Amino acid sequence: MKWIGNKQRFAHEIVASFPSTFERYMEPFVGSGAVLATLAPPRAIASDCFRPLVEIWQTLSSNPELLKLWYAERWLFMQDGEKVERYEKVKASYNARPNGADLLFLCRSCYGGVVRFRQADGFMSTPCGIHDPIHPQSFGRRVDEWARRTAGTQFFHMGYQEAMDDARAGDLIYCDPPYSNSQAILYGAQAFDLTNLFKVIERCKARGVKIALSIDGTKKSGKTTVKLPIPPGLFEEELFIDCGRSMLKRFQMDGQTLEQEVVTDRLLLTYRSGTRGSASTLS
Repeated sequence: MKWIGNKQRFAHEIVASFPSTFERYMEPFVGSGAVLATLAPPRAIASDCFRPLVEIWQTLSSNPELLKLWYAERWLFMQDGEKVERYEKVKASYNARPNGADLLFLCRSCYGGVVRFRQADGFMSTPCGIHDPIHPQSFGRRVDEWARRTAGTQFFHMGYQEAMDDARAGDLIYCDPPYSNSQAILYGAQAFDLTNLFKVIERCKARGVKIALSIDGTKKSGKTTVKLPIPPGLFEEELFIDCGRSMLKRFQMDGQTLEQEVVTDRLLLTYRSGTRGSASTLS
């Protein structure tokens, strides 16, 4: 899937910071699942508050051939008419009744892969991309690969607090919530409360759960560090991961090259990872 905040390009760096052993792996903000698929854990629980997105993941798990069919039908529909007009019809179908089948195709064919939603009514508003969506055969190969990587994962539609409250000692949780500084156009982002997430992480840590959290780091090519209300003592290590040029900024600024819009993510850990690189110890 194409998804804003997708960690595909640097998921291996995040996974390298994880403990070498743990019980269950949990992702309560699964999004595009890039970190999940890179880790490919034998036992995992992945969840999200966005029902159409979870519908895609649950279909991948239970019936990957149906997922391929969803995509192929809409790809053929776009080929049989004017591209933008057909895209808008699929988008109208989604907005009339949000569902995983339409969302899957839209995220592969919308402009820049930036799936954005209007705050007023929740409608998806991203226009058609200039690229041609990948052929169903190529998409089918991706489905097969991702089904293999997520074979040990159960997918649930639930909020992060409910999911994390179920974590037990020995579990590992990776959190990738909406970024307060840059992702207000995402589903549910306007109502997301980072302070509450910190409280939930604190409870999990007290039960012996290990947590890794991706969140805003630096922007403007390192000239600005995003200030966040990080509770002192909650995290033991802070890593900065180079994310390259901001995909969201590129969308907002009409495809400019954005040499001055390189961003980094913070990766906050409630444990010591031993990872080498750009790291600092938090006290």
